[in-house]
Amino acid sequence: MPSESTLKSKQQYVAELVEKIKASSTGIIVSYKGINVENDTKLRKEMREAGIDYFVVKNSMLRFASKEVGYDFGDNLTGTTAIALSPEDPVCVAKILTKYAKDLKDETEFAVKTGFLDGEIIDIKTIAEIGSLPTKEQLIGQLLSVLVAPIRGLAISLNAIAEKNENGENAEPAEDASSEETSSEE
Repeated sequence: MPSESTLKSKQQYVAELVEKIKASSTGIIVSYKGINVENDTKLRKEMREAGIDYFVVKNSMLRFASKEVGYDFGDNLTGTTAIALSPEDPVCVAKILTKYAKDLKDETEFAVKTGFLDGEIIDIKTIAEIGSLPTKEQLIGQLLSVLVAPIRGLAISLNAIAEKNENGENAEPAEDASSEETSSEE
C-alpha cells in the first residue's frame, strides 16, 4: 500500500488532470512508443505553438481521471500513452497528430489510439477525418474569398466601363446625316 503522501500526490495529479480534460473541447490519446528525441521535440514544439497541451501520462492516472469526467477509453489505455488537449480547435490537434502518425509509421509505433470531442468518445477513423479538414484560418479565408468574389467582379466590370468611357470608345453616336436627309425630304 502506498504511503499517505504518495496517495495524496496521486489524487492531486488526477484532480488536475480532470480539470485539464474538462477545460478541453478535444483530447487525443496516442501511443508514443519508439519516437526519437528529435521527432518528439518537433512534435512538442508544434503542439506548443498551436496552443495544445501535450504530455505523457500514466494509464492508471488517465483511467481514474477519465472515469471521473465520464469517458471510457476501454482497452486504449495500455502501453506508452500521451495525451494532447485542445481547448478550442479540434482540427489542429487531429491534423498534427495524424500527420505525425503517418510520417513516423515506418520508423516507430507512434499511433493515434482514441480521443474525445465535445463530450463524446471518438475513434481513429473520426480523428483521421477531422485531421483532413481545413484549419479554422483556412476556412475563414475560403469564406472571405467567396464573400468578396461578387464585389471583385463588380469592381472589375465598373473599371472596364470607366476605361472605355475615357478612351471615347463608348461615346454617344452622332446622328447619322443620311437619316437627316431622309427626314427633310419627306
